Amino acid sequence: MPKRSHILLPSLALALLIPSLDQAAAADEVIFVAYNLKNYLKMDRRIAGEFVKEAPKPETETAALLRMIAGAKPDILGVCEIGSEADAADLQARLKASGIDLPHLEYAHGSDSERRLALFSRFPIVARDSQTTLTYQLGDHTMGFNRGVLDATVEINPNYRLRLLGTHLKSKREVKEGDQALMRRNEAALMRKHAESILTADPSTNLLLYGDFNDTRNEAPIRTIQGRFGKPDYLADIQLEDKDGYRWTYCWDYADQYSRFDFIFASPGLYPEVQREKSRIHAAPEWFTASDHRPLVVTITAQETETK
Repeated sequence: MPKRSHILLPSLALALLIPSLDQAAAADEVIFVAYNLKNYLKMDRRIAGEFVKEAPKPETETAALLRMIAGAKPDILGVCEIGSEADAADLQARLKASGIDLPHLEYAHGSDSERRLALFSRFPIVARDSQTTLTYQLGDHTMGFNRGVLDATVEINPNYRLRLLGTHLKSKREVKEGDQALMRRNEAALMRKHAESILTADPSTNLLLYGDFNDTRNEAPIRTIQGRFGKPDYLADIQLEDKDGYRWTYCWDYADQYSRFDFIFASPGLYPEVQREKSRIHAAPEWFTASDHRPLVVTITAQETETK
C-alpha cells in the first residue's frame, strides 16, 4: 500500500501542531493580583535630598515593583495609584520585557486627575462598564468619586468569564473639601450600588471586587461594600495571609503602623471557585522599596461549579 502524502494537507497539519490564539490564551486556572503601586506617575518628588518636579517613580522603586509583580505571577493584574495612560502603557511594556505579557488593558478614573486605576490581562476583555462620573452629596456640595470604579469582564476560556470591579477609596488624609471618613463611606456606597446592580441582573455572575479601601474590616465602608450576610448579593471577604500568617497589607512607616487596607471580595457565584490554598499576600524582602502596600494574590478555578 502506498504511503499517504502529508503535503496535500498543510493546513490540517499546522492546525494539529499549533493551537489557535484563543486556545493558547484559554486556561482552567487563573491568578489575579491586586496591588497599590504607590504613585506610578509623574509628580513632584524629593529624590536624593533634592526636590524634582514632575518626576516619574524612581527606577530603584520601579525595579523592585516589577520583581514583586513577577513573584506574584499574575494572569490578571488590577492596580491603583497609576497615572496617565502613558504611565499605564509604560508599566505594560516593562512587564512584557520582564516576561509578563498582559496585552489587554482597561484604564479608569474618577474626579482625581492624577491617581487612576488600571487592569492588565493576559485574557481578552470582552465587556467594559467603568464608572468615571459618579457623584454624591456631602452637605450642600456635590462630590465626585475620586478614583471611580473600574469594571471589566475577562473571558478566561470559552465557558468562563470573570467580572472585575476595582477601586481606591478616599485616603485618611484630611482635606478642606469635607470629612475624609464621610467621603470614604459615600464612595463605598456608590461602589456597593454598582455591584448590587450587577448581581441583581445576574446573581450567578463571577464577580471579584478589589482595591485599596483605606479602612479596616470593622469600619463602615467595608461592611457597606460587603452587604448583608446571608443575602444572595453578599460579597465574601477572601481573607489572605502571608507565609508567616500575617494579614496586613499596608504600612504607614511614620507611625510604625501596619494595617489591612487592601481587600478582595467574591460573589456567591465565584467564591466556591477560589482556591484558598493557592491564594496569599505576596511577601518579599524588598516589598517596601516597591510600594507601601503588598500585593494580594488569588487563584481561581476557571470552571463553573455545579451548584450554580
